[in-house]
Amino acid sequence: TVVPILQELIEKGEEEDACIELLSNILEVLYKAQKVNPVFSAASSSLSPVAKVKKHIQLILERLLHTVNRRVIVLDRENSLRSHYVACMAAILSQMDKDHYSSYIKAFPSRPELMDFLMEIFILFKDLIGKTVYPSDWMVMNMVQNREFLHAINQFATTLTQMFLSNSSFELQLWNNYFHLAVAFLTQDSLQLENFSQAKRNSILAKYGDMRATIGASIRDMWYNLGHHKIEFIPGMVGPILEMTLVPELELRKSTIPIFFDMMLCEYQLTKSFSRFEDEILRKLDSEVEGGRGDEQYKQLFESILLSCCRRHPELAKPGENFVALVTGLLERLLDYRAVMNDENKTYSMSCTVNLLNFYKEIDRQAMYIRYLYKLKDLHVSYENYTEGAYTLLLHARLLKWSDEANTAPMQGLHSPSLHTQRQLKEALYNQIIDYFDQGKMWEEAIHICKELAEQYESEVFDYEMLSDILQREAKFYEKILKVLRPSPDYFAVGYYGQGFPTFLRNKIFIYRGKEYERREDFEMQLLSPFPNAEKLKSTSPPGEDITSSPGQYIQCFTVQPVEETKVRFKDRSIPEQITNFYKANHVQKFSYSRPFKKGPKDPDNEFATMWIERTTFITAYPLPGILRWFAVTSTTTTIISPLENAIETMMKTNEKIMSEINRHQNDPSLPVNPLSMLLNGIVDPAVMGGFAKYETAFFQESYLQEHPEDEGNIEKLKDLIAWQIPLLAEGIRIHGRKVTEDLRPFHERMEQCFVQLRAKVESQYGVREMVCFEERRSGRPRSMAWGSDWERLSHAGDRQVLTEAPPTPKPAPRTTESEDRRNERKENRSSTFFGYRRQDLRQSISELPEPKDEKRRLSCNMSESSLGSSNGKWPPPSRDAAGAQPSTAGPSLSPTGFGGRVKSASKVPPLPRKISPTVYETFLEHSDA
Repeated sequence: TVVPILQELIEKGEEEDACIELLSNILEVLYKAQKVNPVFSAASSSLSPVAKVKKHIQLILERLLHTVNRRVIVLDRENSLRSHYVACMAAILSQMDKDHYSSYIKAFPSRPELMDFLMEIFILFKDLIGKTVYPSDWMVMNMVQNREFLHAINQFATTLTQMFLSNSSFELQLWNNYFHLAVAFLTQDSLQLENFSQAKRNSILAKYGDMRATIGASIRDMWYNLGHHKIEFIPGMVGPILEMTLVPELELRKSTIPIFFDMMLCEYQLTKSFSRFEDEILRKLDSEVEGGRGDEQYKQLFESILLSCCRRHPELAKPGENFVALVTGLLERLLDYRAVMNDENKTYSMSCTVNLLNFYKEIDRQAMYIRYLYKLKDLHVSYENYTEGAYTLLLHARLLKWSDEANTAPMQGLHSPSLHTQRQLKEALYNQIIDYFDQGKMWEEAIHICKELAEQYESEVFDYEMLSDILQREAKFYEKILKVLRPSPDYFAVGYYGQGFPTFLRNKIFIYRGKEYERREDFEMQLLSPFPNAEKLKSTSPPGEDITSSPGQYIQCFTVQPVEETKVRFKDRSIPEQITNFYKANHVQKFSYSRPFKKGPKDPDNEFATMWIERTTFITAYPLPGILRWFAVTSTTTTIISPLENAIETMMKTNEKIMSEINRHQNDPSLPVNPLSMLLNGIVDPAVMGGFAKYETAFFQESYLQEHPEDEGNIEKLKDLIAWQIPLLAEGIRIHGRKVTEDLRPFHERMEQCFVQLRAKVESQYGVREMVCFEERRSGRPRSMAWGSDWERLSHAGDRQVLTEAPPTPKPAPRTTESEDRRNERKENRSSTFFGYRRQDLRQSISELPEPKDEKRRLSCNMSESSLGSSNGKWPPPSRDAAGAQPSTAGPSLSPTGFGGRVKSASKVPPLPRKISPTVYETFLEHSDA
């Protein structure tokens, strides 16, 4: 502390000898404080004042360094006293030149004592650098200390090279301490000039220079001096060297990154691979970048420098290129992850986490893969994304075996170390996964996990108590599927266009799975919050190159519809709607968006004639839901739908809406009737929607068929769909009449009048369709119909005779027990149900069909008394159309929609099953045309 003051006094013109004498007296006092009693010879006393000070410094240095070393460590909490020792040591070091250090080193009587001193001084310096005694804003004292430490470290490095490098004298731990001290010095906060203001940075550079470059060059030279000892520092020194190269100083990076290649080459020459180096740098890079180090410039420098070095060595050219690609790929993902990890909206953090865990999975780094799995799981649970959290944990569980082998991968999260075996950990994970699936209302997935656990309890560990518990949980999930309401989520397509987005989003489209009852407006607001400067595109068309190449940010968002995959196991089954609805919005990988546009001459009176549809189909990388609520689109296809095909689809959707409302009211009689009223009135009242006249005007004219002869088949499909809507409307109006209040009775009567006219018109022009319902006793749930082998049997019955007599009445069955009755009833409930219909063209009916037990319960589902089937077991007589076409046999042919019905009593009209399947329509019309 005194030395800089004395120097300042001398600079101001004070008498030099007086100042030096003062310093000499101070040092004498310090001697006594350290209980050192130097005895000066006569020669010493005759020295000049300056030489006397230098002599005093030499004598005090060793004692002082050892004392400071011990007392600084002891007095960590006494920062004021500690700072005095450090200041005194820095002042003394500032007075020492090369000769002082040389004399001091030579004064050690033995090599072990010198090595001990160097060990202690390296540890002391590293401790003082890590626990600074001065405030961070006391720049002068920090920089003075660093300048003297740097000078001392370089002097001691010379001693290392001269005395501890040869084969007989090499000391690995001493060299290791030097490298760790030098890297700690280089990476300390007080030397990171980029964190200071420009004025402060310029002041430091002018007075002290950039000490990082100096120590970096020393580290590089010391590494190359190691020679064949380098292999002993691999992989231990990979982390410190990486930390040094990540310091954002261009020249330092250029001079130190080649050390990595030297490490690769050193290991490769001994083992013909550099796997240890590669594993360590990947592991350390993850923690360093996550901690805030590294940038795009470093990635580019690392790639260019190492590729250049590898290409100069043919044996390392190919493996070196692969390694560089691996590291730069990881760096890119880590930088993306770091850029969004602190955002309030964790949506993009989840995406970057998935990118990283997929990367670690591809390169088979299981420990890092599991680490990011649990980071992703924690993010999902914090946002109540329990379904995605369950799928994430399932990835870890799939890595484990049902065995008593010890856990090799590190355990994460709340799983205690008491879970020693893979079986124990997997069981704990499965129970957590089941809880998450339950909270996410994904009971079908929870049931799969329950079944796997039950198999283990029953057949492997024979734990029947646990088996009982898991089977009870499974039973509750089945019950929830049928009784708990599960609204289907909406799906949104989101495009991120422009060069302003991070690389993992730039010019890509994602499909997002919305939450329950989430509106698109709320979703968009949450989506835009991390990008306040982004512009929302109003058009749903793909943007041009002017948008994708611009430096800005543009976001496009619109709703898409999931495209359900055909479920083979549902084929030929009558499935409750609660079961099938789940698969319409889950386990989906294909989504569609329809954009209407006008083409050709406009018809102001009939928009249907020129309403074309551009349908875009998106396929995602993985099915939804999954470990994310969104996935990137991997491919898109676009098809054009003609106005006639659009009309067919519209009619299908309308019929589905009617069927859905009928099912809802049959399943829950307490539902309000208003939605049904609006739906039916919009169809049957021509003043509201125009009825079918728009389609007839646009497509059923002779002129249209002459211009488009290829559409004849589609025109017949449209007519058939119109005809099939009549029995659906009839059932809907019947339900409406039963539930309508007296205030709305005139409205209902008006709707009935319109329906009578509509029905007469449709049946006269497009034929009559009727429902023939086979007996089905299952009650309380609407059902879905899946077509199978019965289609072939029913649609190829042309050579069979018309059914004219009922089959013989079966003999009464013997009395059974109550449990047997229930089993028999369940078997009978599995019977299929179909729509029958009559057409104007000649059709033969089915010769063999089962007869209901109670003939009074077999009714035609056409809802008009004139079309009810007779109760004598025969089919109703064929009907004729208004034009006098040939009669057709009104047998119970298969409908193109897959509808079914139920007849419960002779006085109760049978309810209709659920939605119409477009696929079944197509299949039916193909067979009927054949």
